[in-house]
Amino acid sequence: MTEDTQPLFHTHTHDGWTHTHMAREAQTAPDEDLRIRGVVLPDGEERELWVHDGVLVEGPLSGARTLADGCWIIPGLVDAHNHIGLDAHGAVGTETADEQARTEAKTGTLLIRDAGSPSDTHWIDDRDDLPRVIRAGRHIARPKRYIRNYAAEVDPENLVAEVDRQARSGDGWVKLVGDWIDRDEGDLAPLWPADIAQAAIDRAHELGARVTAHCFSEEAPAQLVDAGIDCIEHGTGLTDETIATMAEREVGLVPTLINIETFPSIAAQADGKFPKYAAHMRHLHTHRHETIAKAWDAGVPIYAGTDAGGTIKHGLIASEVRLLAAVGGAEMALGAASWRARAWLGGEQLGIGDSADLLVLDRDPRVDVGVLESPTYIVLRGRVVIR
Repeated sequence: MTEDTQPLFHTHTHDGWTHTHMAREAQTAPDEDLRIRGVVLPDGEERELWVHDGVLVEGPLSGARTLADGCWIIPGLVDAHNHIGLDAHGAVGTETADEQARTEAKTGTLLIRDAGSPSDTHWIDDRDDLPRVIRAGRHIARPKRYIRNYAAEVDPENLVAEVDRQARSGDGWVKLVGDWIDRDEGDLAPLWPADIAQAAIDRAHELGARVTAHCFSEEAPAQLVDAGIDCIEHGTGLTDETIATMAEREVGLVPTLINIETFPSIAAQADGKFPKYAAHMRHLHTHRHETIAKAWDAGVPIYAGTDAGGTIKHGLIASEVRLLAAVGGAEMALGAASWRARAWLGGEQLGIGDSADLLVLDRDPRVDVGVLESPTYIVLRGRVVIR
């Protein structure tokens, strides 16, 4: 490989950003050795976990404090579609981004895939009281074809170069805006010609990055899946044919059901000026559960994401799990927000030597996913999160 095509998954090229490191009081309890005994998911076996210096170790440990006994233990939750550093108006300051990340930690989200942000948040990597963040750089959209102040906006002929740039500034992911309303057509339409989208995806893969895309419609995800994309966000317009291809190629789906619940209000705002678009959004909302269930039944890997940031508040992963469970059952939803999502993103689980990132629960979440709303303890890097 040449220097130009080295994988970039663990590099942090900042493109001239100024990095701010906040001296804020830690939001976790002091370091101490811990013992936790309970039923560990997904295996469902009772185990003793021993924690030293923030990682899981072989026990016993003399003097370890028993944090919980007779509980249920789940790997720390994952929000696979989140936007740290973004609000409804665009980029936010470091203090607000810090608050967003702490909100996620306090509700059990300990690993985040940031699916596009105009803010540089690499300073989070130096904080042991905040979730780990895997970044997709900034959204990439066409001019005037996405939310103002969110995306790096480029014309199609510059897409490949922008994907190259965002791959180098992220952590192994690139985020495209696959479709948005075309005001001339009065409805959702793809942003990128198919050949250019394929060239952009190919370039990201050359750099060791995976590509995902915002897609509401039917046409855009079909085009992008054919082009070799790695994941689809939202996916409300997935057809049977697209679902079959995604299952065959193991293309991920992050439905963001919390986001999809807003479609009726979006449609209501569009009724007067864009009635075709409004009707389309209502149709997609009506069939959301059917579409996602078909994808899951076909074997499409599904992961939990809240779309927090923008207009959706942070700390809602338990609500997203509840909505997913209504579609595919508790174990599907739990895996989508924990062990399967961690494996997909390269996160650690609960093995010896892994970071001690976990939730302690007072009842079995496979019976009642609602227990995620009120975990007994949240442990991040071996420290008990103070809520």
